[in-house]
Amino acid sequence: MDQLTFQFPAQPCKPSAKASLCGVVSSGNLEVLITQGAQPNGCEVSIHTSAQGFAPIWQAVLADFAAHHALGGTAITINDMGATPAVVTLRLGQAFRDYCGGAQ
Repeated sequence: MDQLTFQFPAQPCKPSAKASLCGVVSSGNLEVLITQGAQPNGCEVSIHTSAQGFAPIWQAVLADFAAHHALGGTAITINDMGATPAVVTLRLGQAFRDYCGGAQ
């Protein structure tokens, strides 16, 4: 099991919820939790994954998502059981929309 951590600069997020949880930890899926983070102009992502050796792919998918969303001031925790990049992006988008109330 890999444990990865990434940080991305980002515009500040204006949350409408204290937290958002989307998805379920199961084969080919993942769970995304977004909460308030410590850095107003940054986002920290912590990943626990069953798939080892995919850090460069995680970084690319997350960097692309961070480049298109105002994630500043958030902390994202991902519990993964082998989700594809498309599923990762889908779950991140769902959690982000819930956290920001559809804004941004």
